[in-house]
Amino acid sequence: MLRERLAIPEEEIQSYVARLLAAYAGASVLFALAAVGELMGPMFGGVLYEKTGYVGIFGVASGILGLDFLMRLLIIEKRTAAKYLSQQNGETNRRERGARDKECDGTASEADPLLPRNDGDAFKIWDETGRLVRVLPILVCFRNPRFVIGLALAFVQASLLAMVDATIPTEAEELFGFTSLQAGLLFIITNIPYLVLGPVAGWAVDRYGTKPAAVIGFAYLVPTLVLLRLPSDQLLEGSRNVILYSAILVLNGLGLAIIGSPSIVEVSDVVQKYDKANPEFFGENGPYAQLYEFNSVFFNLGLTVGPLVADGPRDSTGYGNMTLTFAVVSGVTAILSFCFIGGKSPIIRRIRISSVTCR
Repeated sequence: MLRERLAIPEEEIQSYVARLLAAYAGASVLFALAAVGELMGPMFGGVLYEKTGYVGIFGVASGILGLDFLMRLLIIEKRTAAKYLSQQNGETNRRERGARDKECDGTASEADPLLPRNDGDAFKIWDETGRLVRVLPILVCFRNPRFVIGLALAFVQASLLAMVDATIPTEAEELFGFTSLQAGLLFIITNIPYLVLGPVAGWAVDRYGTKPAAVIGFAYLVPTLVLLRLPSDQLLEGSRNVILYSAILVLNGLGLAIIGSPSIVEVSDVVQKYDKANPEFFGENGPYAQLYEFNSVFFNLGLTVGPLVADGPRDSTGYGNMTLTFAVVSGVTAILSFCFIGGKSPIIRRIRISSVTCR
């Protein structure tokens, strides 16, 4: 099917699929681990603050940053690795370059389909681009609603993570009189389902696509976020209220695990299709560094906005109404995911076809 629809030579199908799956799986694991780190930070911070104070916290943070800097120095650049790979696999590289040149010059071969392909027309850049787009080519992808909503998923996911990080310690202190150590240990309850379900959720995205995971994950978080208000209502007393709060945190951890992968996989798919439809538009090195930077911008923007949005409603109307606000945001995100993520939903396509037929 790949050979017929994408005009990939038969001998290159296995290599093409392997690279594609590796890219998607790597992106899913990378950003799932980043989200786990975001959740685990407050837990370790609470333990260190209780035992060592500010000196221990910033000492460990400085050490981690130093290790990160050292690992970045040890990274082999793509261009450097390509020189050695080209020497070892010269024939393979020449065949791949020839296949790409064939796509660029429009010539046909026996492996090409008889009918022209229209799959890439939606991603073809036909008009002239402005100076800003020529400097930052990734901006052209904002024409596609899948790309925009995919970045919005990263923003909302980070906002939810930041809301959990910002409110668990203060709420635990007010409700139960927890110390920073005890509040930090509460994050283990959120991390365990994330660590257990995260790989399963990533496999589901690879197997069934981004739409089911995004819609189910954000829709599932609507009731679980609303349930966070129950401990504040003091329906139970003493340790039973702590157990209730912990159980609700576990439920929210499951939802956070489900929404960990769809964003980066979705935007990567859109960018890959733009790159395939416009081979020379993004330059020699491609658009993927720009993609990850934009994803990081939206993710970190969510980490910044999340606590700010959480503190406002919490201080003015209470913790319960604050969680209701984020539940509404999660519900709206689920609707947008259903409409746009993974392509337009069949329902919307049928509505558009019906409207055109009526005319």
